[in-house]
Amino acid sequence: MWDLKNKTALITGGSKGIGLACVAEFAALGARVIFTGRNEDVLKKEETRLKKKGYKVIGVAGDVTLDSDRARLRDAIEKNFSSLDILVNNAGTNIRKATTGYKEEEYRKVIELNLMAPFELCRICFPFLKISGKASVINISSVAAIVDDHTGAPYGMAKSGILQMTRSLAVEWAQHGIRVNAVSPWFTLTPLTEGLLKQPEKIDPVLQRTPLRRVADASEVAAAVAFLAMDKSSYITGHNLVTDGGMSINALL
Repeated sequence: MWDLKNKTALITGGSKGIGLACVAEFAALGARVIFTGRNEDVLKKEETRLKKKGYKVIGVAGDVTLDSDRARLRDAIEKNFSSLDILVNNAGTNIRKATTGYKEEEYRKVIELNLMAPFELCRICFPFLKISGKASVINISSVAAIVDDHTGAPYGMAKSGILQMTRSLAVEWAQHGIRVNAVSPWFTLTPLTEGLLKQPEKIDPVLQRTPLRRVADASEVAAAVAFLAMDKSSYITGHNLVTDGGMSINALL
């Protein structure tokens, strides 16, 4: 069946943007979902809204770059589910600057959240994923991992690291029945990009380079993530599903 019934999922950065779209998509497909966010008020508002729809969701406030918050998240999984079928490493951020314009704490923040935190969460969640026997990890990368899209070197560096982590874990964890894949979106309408995409000088080059002549909706990225979480994709692992409206294959403007 094309659904996620009887699946348990953890989705990080799930209170807005692509993460929230994933939470809604997974829950609508029948999954039980724990999702994270740093703003507890926003997180609880979304949790309440989704529960009113009859969805089985649990919001856990916290910062996935902090050991203490990752430990609380591990405890929440153990308390509510005992095992885990799906991990979606979505939480991320960016600071767009020229290379020499970064302060050290700025580029470290970008790399910590986009690369180190997903690696640590994979390590923490491994015992729960192993229990599942047919688990799926989906790491949200970016086309910035494969081309320069003027979003800053640290972001591209971190997202490239995510792709190599995906390939390495796909091989290492296959023996445990754990598939590991990535999804790489192009510009997507989210709170993180909303301001940028309102600027004609920014959005026009994006649309010109994109054969579909539009940016993605977060729900479209969530659908790609959901497919990789399903048993229907059971022979796919180590793959990077590029969801970019054809941008990366378009050589000419």
